Amino acid sequence: MATQTAVDLAKVRNIGIMAHIDAGKTTTTERILFYTGINYKIGEVHEGAATMDWMEQEQERG
Repeated sequence: MATQTAVDLAKVRNIGIMAHIDAGKTTTTERILFYTGINYKIGEVHEGAATMDWMEQEQERG
């Protein structure tokens, strides 16, 4: 069963990034997550380690 945790909604931000294929959307998002302290490591797209590429198909494509 999933565990629920209380989150202060004043600290939550939703963003949307739209661009052409291979324009750097995932790379930009990975940098945002790293520099805001959400992730301790920058995930690289070409290594299949990007946080935002969580689907197996996305990881294979790079």
